[in-house]
Amino acid sequence: MSSNAKLLTKGVQNIGLIEKIKPHLELIAASLSGVLIALGWIFDKYGFGTDSIIAYLLAFVIGGFAKAKQGIEATYENKELNVEMLMIFAAVGSAIIGYWTEGAILIFIFAVSGALETYTMNKSHKEISSLMELQPEEALLISNGNEKRVSVSELCVGDPILIKPGERVPADGIIIKGQTNIDEAAITGESMPVSKGEQAEVFAGTVNMTGSITVQVTKESSDTLFRKIIQLVQSAQSEKSPSQLFIERFEGTYVKVVLLVVIAMFFLPYFLLGWSWHESFYRAMILLVVASPCALVASIMPASLSAISNGARHGILVKGGVHLENLGHLEAIALDKTGTLTKGKPEVTEVIVKEGLEREKLIWQVASIESHSNHPLAISIVKYAKLNLNKELFHPDSLEDIPGWGVKAEINGEQWKIGKAAFVGKEHVDTFADGKAKELASLGNTLVFIEINGDLSAMIALKDVVREETKLAIDHLKKQGIHTVMLTGDSEKTARAIAAESHVDEFFAECLPESKVEHLKQLKSKYKTVAMVGDGINDAPALAIANVGIAMGEGTDVALETADIVLMKNDLPRIADAIQLSKRMNKIIKQNVIFSISIIMLLIASNFFQMLDLPYGVIGHEGSTILVILNSLRLLKS
Repeated sequence: MSSNAKLLTKGVQNIGLIEKIKPHLELIAASLSGVLIALGWIFDKYGFGTDSIIAYLLAFVIGGFAKAKQGIEATYENKELNVEMLMIFAAVGSAIIGYWTEGAILIFIFAVSGALETYTMNKSHKEISSLMELQPEEALLISNGNEKRVSVSELCVGDPILIKPGERVPADGIIIKGQTNIDEAAITGESMPVSKGEQAEVFAGTVNMTGSITVQVTKESSDTLFRKIIQLVQSAQSEKSPSQLFIERFEGTYVKVVLLVVIAMFFLPYFLLGWSWHESFYRAMILLVVASPCALVASIMPASLSAISNGARHGILVKGGVHLENLGHLEAIALDKTGTLTKGKPEVTEVIVKEGLEREKLIWQVASIESHSNHPLAISIVKYAKLNLNKELFHPDSLEDIPGWGVKAEINGEQWKIGKAAFVGKEHVDTFADGKAKELASLGNTLVFIEINGDLSAMIALKDVVREETKLAIDHLKKQGIHTVMLTGDSEKTARAIAAESHVDEFFAECLPESKVEHLKQLKSKYKTVAMVGDGINDAPALAIANVGIAMGEGTDVALETADIVLMKNDLPRIADAIQLSKRMNKIIKQNVIFSISIIMLLIASNFFQMLDLPYGVIGHEGSTILVILNSLRLLKS
């Protein structure tokens, strides 16, 4: 290897080392500052005064550089004094009156608390970095029967890609060939793999566990659900909560007041209380240290970032601290019915066949006829038949679709009519199966009637079934004192049945998108904080107007973009988890604020009564900041 090549390799290695060290620079600087303070104290003890001062000066510069730079830049940009500037003044003031050790310790502990705060932010950013690393950079494109390794960014909608067992899915798409189990933990937070076959959706970043599958790409690499997750969490980290914004506005005024009081402390005790100049200056320096709101300023941001990271790890994406903070104050929640409370697709709940007819044969014949229709009810009937019968469907002799009514068919000379009551003759419906139709309709079922050769022969009841977890989730919300409301475009009768089954407090039927907005406005006038949960395009206006909009992860892109919080799995109990996380965050923030204010007041009072020395003031003030940050880091735990 040539000398130039060796130098280049060494340079690359050095750059790599610097990149690894970079996130820990503040902690390294703080540690080095601590070592220099220890050296300064040893030199001072053994009479090396000059060496001691040099060691302390180096401790000042190395430990305080990052915070001093940050404070000076922020003061210049915002034209407003800040906490960092107070710390610089206090440390310099301590050195002026000969308290080199105390000033250096102040810088050291301030640097440690700063390093801890940076650690919290880096931990939160690391969650995103680890997410980004989950999406593969390359995909196996199938072109003219040949496999070709290409960059994910080159994939186009419609491209077929091969994904082998153990590989990560490189792009959103649908399976067009093969069957497998997919680990969707990166998207939903669920550790159990999901079985998927043809026409099933797969998402970038998930893991193909067992079989080889061919997937047709449905979204560009920049538009995948996985990419949206990353963008959502990144935007959340830069958005500040109301509490954080208040503290930041309060900080500038508070710093000015502290400086004015410190200046007054230089003179007033000397003239009014008979203190010496040295004592007045000493007490003013202690006041400068203990009155600084470091702990108060650090009370909120680390807690918000930790909570957002925790939520993202469990499939709860929050677009900013403001939304997470609001969630903890929720008083009412409105929920869309279809796809939120229910599965969103009708399922066969009952099949009633006229006496004398073979049930399985009739279902098989009906499914064979309905297999030629794209109507949601027809698709559900076909799905039901395939799950319950081990028979191949056949083609009827003739078929005629009657839009808005049903379908006519002929099978072996028999004339079939399948559709709504009016299509087969309403007068026969009311008496069929001892009036069972009325009872099933009252329970929210949609009824499909089957007529053979003019004789009403069967009735199939279908219903958008309430999710198994819905009742548990609604009951949990009600226990927390949250008023639950269902909004649906369904008829009054269907809405009443679903509302009773899902345990909601109140419901509004026959809702159009604009009427959902009106109901949200009414709820907001009655309750302080209102959330809306939905998954469709028609829910987007209501999601936007609610104090907190919550979208289900399997919903439309519009709903995901409009909402403030996204549940990556259609799992309602996660709303209760998100509320619990919000309440934990708000509780920890409250603890931090009360603790930091109490410590500041106690230290100020102790200083005024001449009971506090500078070393203890430094430890009390900076120690409280470290404790506040450590308390916030508890939110990173599950």
